[in-house]
Amino acid sequence: MYGRQLERFVAFWTLVFIRVVTGLAGEGRSVWKKDPHFSPVSETQMFLYDTFPKEFRWGVGTGAFQVEGSWKKDGKGSSVWDQFVHSEFKDAGSTDASSDSYTLMDKDLSALDFLGVTFYQFSIAWSRIFPTGETFGDRVKYWITIHNPYLVAWHGYGTGIHAPGERGKLTTVYSVGHNLIKAHAQVWHNYKTHFQPYQKGMMSIVLGSHWIEPNKSEDALDISKCQQSMEKVLGWFAKPIHGDGDYPKELKNEFAFLPRFTEDEKSYIKGTADFFAFSFGPDNFKPPSTLQKMGQNLSLNLREVLNWIKLEYNSPRILIAENGWFTDSHVKTDDTTAIYMMKNFINKALQAIKYDNIDVFGYTAWSLLDGFEWQHAYNIRRGLFYVDFKSRSKERIPKSSALYYKQIIQENGFFPKESTPSLQAQFSCDFSWGITESVLKAESVASSPQFCDSSLYLWNVTGDGLLHKVKGVKLKTRPAQCTDFVSIKKQLDLLEKMKVTHYRFALDWSLILPNGDLSAVNRQVLRYYRCVISEALKLNVQSMVTLYHPTHAYLGLPGPLLQTGGWLNPSTAYAFQDYAALCFQELGDLVKLWITINEPNRLTDVYNGSSNDTYQAAHNLLIAHGMAWKIYNEQYRSFQHGKVSLSLHSDWAEPANPYFESHSEAASRFLQFEIGWFADPIFKTGDYPATMREYIDIKNRKGLSNSLLPSFTSEEKQLVKGAADFYALNHFTTRFVVHEPQNGSQYGYDRDIQFLQDITCLNSPSRLAVVPWGLRKVLKWIKETYGDIDIYITANGIDDQSLENDELRSYYLGKYIQEVLKAYYIDKVKIKGYYAFKMTEEKSKPRFGFFTSDLKGKPSIKFYNNLISNNGFPADYSVCHPSNQEKQCSFCLFISQKKPLIFFACCLFSTLILLLTITVFHKRKRRKHFRAKSTQRICVAF
Repeated sequence: MYGRQLERFVAFWTLVFIRVVTGLAGEGRSVWKKDPHFSPVSETQMFLYDTFPKEFRWGVGTGAFQVEGSWKKDGKGSSVWDQFVHSEFKDAGSTDASSDSYTLMDKDLSALDFLGVTFYQFSIAWSRIFPTGETFGDRVKYWITIHNPYLVAWHGYGTGIHAPGERGKLTTVYSVGHNLIKAHAQVWHNYKTHFQPYQKGMMSIVLGSHWIEPNKSEDALDISKCQQSMEKVLGWFAKPIHGDGDYPKELKNEFAFLPRFTEDEKSYIKGTADFFAFSFGPDNFKPPSTLQKMGQNLSLNLREVLNWIKLEYNSPRILIAENGWFTDSHVKTDDTTAIYMMKNFINKALQAIKYDNIDVFGYTAWSLLDGFEWQHAYNIRRGLFYVDFKSRSKERIPKSSALYYKQIIQENGFFPKESTPSLQAQFSCDFSWGITESVLKAESVASSPQFCDSSLYLWNVTGDGLLHKVKGVKLKTRPAQCTDFVSIKKQLDLLEKMKVTHYRFALDWSLILPNGDLSAVNRQVLRYYRCVISEALKLNVQSMVTLYHPTHAYLGLPGPLLQTGGWLNPSTAYAFQDYAALCFQELGDLVKLWITINEPNRLTDVYNGSSNDTYQAAHNLLIAHGMAWKIYNEQYRSFQHGKVSLSLHSDWAEPANPYFESHSEAASRFLQFEIGWFADPIFKTGDYPATMREYIDIKNRKGLSNSLLPSFTSEEKQLVKGAADFYALNHFTTRFVVHEPQNGSQYGYDRDIQFLQDITCLNSPSRLAVVPWGLRKVLKWIKETYGDIDIYITANGIDDQSLENDELRSYYLGKYIQEVLKAYYIDKVKIKGYYAFKMTEEKSKPRFGFFTSDLKGKPSIKFYNNLISNNGFPADYSVCHPSNQEKQCSFCLFISQKKPLIFFACCLFSTLILLLTITVFHKRKRRKHFRAKSTQRICVAF
């Protein structure tokens, strides 16, 4: 029975041929030598959307003992693992059946057919078919002698976690390894002599390894330690077989007891592989304490270890004979983590082929089925197909990783699903290009005493070098001017370098109204903000002013309001109304774009005592915004002609696993809880999203939460509904969302979601994933959800730790603005402006700034300048030809900005005209007088 089924299996094997030559020992260390000027956004390092060579082979593998079961059927003998399991494992009986592939072979064949693989790598149970085991050679074209001898020697005879479970000395470990190498060589020579001439097959040995990174890539000692680590694990077996027939020098120098090969044995072992079969998976990383790490860091970078193999062993053809990851035993078909690991591993292999010219000719996903996972028994699962070991039928149910692998095989690689080709186009001619700053700090309002101090000072040059006030002497002073504020000139210099049309910054509520009400108004601070705005206008830069800008660390409320409960106290909304009205009154003639509150949907991190605190604070924030918008609409809009909104944190959410509806529902739920929470009441219904209320109610009924969303009164609904003139969003990244049921009365728990990091994405130092198409998606979603409204992107940026060459920021800006352009042109989203985040950075914060904390500009400024001057990504011509009206408006703007100079010029011109008139008048008067006198003196006789 077993033989007939095995015959059906061999139909999946494919013929491939390679000849291995001697490698170059030690060359692999160059893999770790990083170029210090290497670009962090090099296309060769990022996820590659491309296909594998047409002849590339896709496969899947299993191990006989792991999946066959039936350990006593049909005369099978007892293997070393049978004995080890029954003596060392408490639940030994459960291993007898496993996935039961021995009797359910048809189901395995159906699983193989489902995936569409071109080969199947499986092991033959030696104890089952001996002594007639070399029987299937005429149909098998691809042979592996031993799978991962490192695990056999090290864990079988060193740590004892593998069969036969011996915990011996290092001498035993290396003696076993020595014998495994010689056994492999004998089998290879036997095949080459007696079978290969007419069977035309190939043979190799699967060698497994970890990969390791130095603590410091520029440290030669660290690199040497990494090289030693690789030689002690992979080189232990690879150098004798794929190299010169002998062990690495590191092993021979360190272990005097290491068995020695004779010269004849070296020649016999050398080259005994027709290709390099490589295993890279969790067995090579777990448990990490047993690896020769040399104090360095484990890494999952398959591409780099393939490069190491290429350099060490003279570019062999490589079959990735085992690769994959694992999930916990309770995971059934939703193995999302395995998808991302597979995506990463396979793409690294593709990069190695395309960029590094490495001859990888096949990939084996491990494994086909859930089974017995050696020392982990059934505590982890590695199959693409889920098997319920306790069921009678043991159906093979495809996991999401099986669906994903099937897709990769069908496409023979990776095709971009979310992006479209770049556009060569421009935004509208009135598009706003801005830069965002946070709160202008209190220390920025100190003014220069140079022109307002009436005292006389003497400089003690030869003494203490200080200025000393002269008592009793007073000088005349001039009226205060905006240039008295020492910080404004610095800000104007930065704005001028940015070449933006708009400047978004936030006022300091606690500085303007220190008591929280109108009983004490800091007029000097208001004058300072007015000066910032007016001086910026002289540079043709308009301001978008944010009234309230809280952060995770600084709530930004006046002290008295904070002491009385902050946003948990409804009276804070009325205090905010008064504060907003004061700002509209004092600054509104100069400001056309207002933001009441920045990211109120992110105050959850502050009011997180309970979900009800979070929801109540959010409720009061919405009321406060509505009151501020109403007072502007009723009292100031008619003559100030400005627009008011609030800015919402609006990251996009994607289902982490596209094959599970629960993940798609979780992504939609995230958007409702994160954005709809504030946007629905304002832009849609006047109330919170119905789905949000319903989901919380369901959790309450199940006893999983005590959360309660506040209710709007009819007056409050009328107040907040429509209380925005545009949609303002801050967007930084895309979140990959997993459905994760949670129990507890916290805002985060109410959503039942967790986030997953896509390791294949380009990420910033603070782990922000660079996913440009996510911005386009959220813009489309806003239009579809809230209608065809004006949209301002009020903050978009990334942290870049480089002070000298912030290439990551430039790359981010270019890619994200390109997606904004697609949303504008293709999706017809009414985007009115884009504001890059942010102008200057703080020393203690991730480096988001275009300027350092000491105001040193970065190269990304020039990149952003070019985007602004081109108004996007133009073709060879510009569509922005100013009309007569625009020219007239520009002239009017020039007139309004140069009023003092024009007034002075007019006065000077009038004075000159007056002087000229007086001069001409007096000259004429003198001439008349002279003529009159001359006439009187002439005597005429008649």
